[in-house]
Amino acid sequence: MTATPAFSTLDLHPDLLSNLDSLGYHQLTEIQTQSLPPILAGQDVIAQGKTGSGKTAAFGLGLLQALDPKSFQVQALVLCPTRELADQVAEEIRRLARRLSNIKVLTLCGGQSIGAQLSSLQQGAHIIVGTPGRIEEHLRKQTLKMDELKILVLDEADRMLDMGFQPSLDAICEQLPTPRQTLLFSATFPSQIEKISERIMQTPVRIQVQSQHDHASIAQHFYQVDTPEQRLTALRLLLLKNRPESSVVFCNTKKDAQMVADSLLQVGFSAQALHGDLEQRDRDQTLIQFANKSIAVLVATDVAARGLDIEALDAVINFHLAHDPEVHVHRIGRTGRAGSKGVAASLISDKESYKVAVLAEYLDQEIVAEPLPDLSVLKQPPLQANMITIQIDGGKKQKLRPGDILGALTANQQLTGEQIGKIKIADIRAYVAVDRKIAKLALKQISAGKLKGKNFRARILTS
Repeated sequence: MTATPAFSTLDLHPDLLSNLDSLGYHQLTEIQTQSLPPILAGQDVIAQGKTGSGKTAAFGLGLLQALDPKSFQVQALVLCPTRELADQVAEEIRRLARRLSNIKVLTLCGGQSIGAQLSSLQQGAHIIVGTPGRIEEHLRKQTLKMDELKILVLDEADRMLDMGFQPSLDAICEQLPTPRQTLLFSATFPSQIEKISERIMQTPVRIQVQSQHDHASIAQHFYQVDTPEQRLTALRLLLLKNRPESSVVFCNTKKDAQMVADSLLQVGFSAQALHGDLEQRDRDQTLIQFANKSIAVLVATDVAARGLDIEALDAVINFHLAHDPEVHVHRIGRTGRAGSKGVAASLISDKESYKVAVLAEYLDQEIVAEPLPDLSVLKQPPLQANMITIQIDGGKKQKLRPGDILGALTANQQLTGEQIGKIKIADIRAYVAVDRKIAKLALKQISAGKLKGKNFRARILTS
C-alpha cells in the first residue's frame, strides 16, 4: 500500500500544522489526500467516504484555513443529520482549531433550548454546526445571519435525505449567499445526491474512496434462521460465544431495535436501544454509556448509529440484512478498524434470499450459512459491561473539569486511576465511568466530597 503524503506538504497555516503534529496527525488518509488540495483551492467537492475515513478533518481543516478570525461573522456552516454527529463534528473542529486564536464553533440542533442558542448567537461565531431543522428555523426567524458565509458542508448527506431533510436543505440553500464553496460528504451515493449537487454546486471535483477495510480484516459470518424466535436465540448464541466487550446489533426498524434490546435486558444482558423515537436526553446518555464501556450491546437503527464514534468495536451483528448492500458494508466497516480483527455476523432467512443474492454479487463472494453455536452456550452468564456510569448534576456551566472529578474520586487513595474510565463534561451534567466493582464506593466519594468547593448530586445510571 503506497504511503500517503504528510500534512506538512500542504499549504496550511503554521498553527494548524503544529497542532496536527501535537494531535498525532502526521500522514493524510486517502480521503484527505484526494480532497484537501481542491478544498484548499476553494473548489466545490463531492466526496464519498465512510465514517472513520478522516473526512471530518478534511473539511474541518478547509474551513479553518479559509477563516478570517478577526471577523466574528458566520463564515462556515456544517449540516449534519443528527445532534450526536453535530456534537462530534464540532468537537473535532475545536480540537483542530485549538492553536488558532479565538475561533468560536457553535452547535445549533433540535432538542436544545432555542433561548440559549439565541444568547450564544448574539456573542458571534465563526463556524456553525447544526441539524437542518433547527438551522432552517433560525434562518426563518432571522436569528441567524449568513451574509458572510464562505463555505457550506453537507456531512452524511445521504442520511439527511433518508431522514426527510430534503425540503429543509432546499430552504437553507436558497437563503445562503453565492458564490460560496460547497462540500458534500456521503458514505453512499444514491441518485438524490446527484440531483441536489446539480442544484447547489458549481463544477464539483468528485472523489470516491474505497472502504479502508478489506475482507481479510473483517471476518464475515452468515447464519440461517427460520422464525423470529430463532433469530433472537441466534443473537444470544453469537453474543455468548464471541463475548465481545463492545458490539452493535443493527436492526432495520425502530420497533425491532427496541424489541431486541428489551429481549436482551430481560435475560440479563447489559444492552440499550438507540433509535429516533427516544428522547434526546436518553439518546445522549446511551451514546455516552456505550462509548465509555458501560453498555456492552447497543441495538441500533442505521440512522441513529450514523456517526457513532467508537474506537474499538469488537463485533457487529445484523439482526436483519440491510436493504442496501452499500449500507451492509458501512455497518460491518465499524469493526476491524486500524488493522484489528473484527467479527461481522448476519442472520439470514429464506425470505431474504433476494437480498442475499444481491449482497453476494456486490461483495463478489459466495454466501454460505454456517451452523450456529451449540445451545449449551446459553448456560453461560449474559454479557455485562465492565464499567458503570455515574452522572453528576453539574457541568461546563458550573466550571467542572475532568481533573476535578478525578481528584474527588482518588482523594483518599481508596480508588486508583486505573479504576476510572472516560469522563465526559456536558453543559449541565458530567459523566464518569468507573469499574463496576467499585461503583458504590465511587458514588459515595462523589456525593460526600466537594467539586469546586461545592456538593453536587450524583447517581448511578442503569445499563
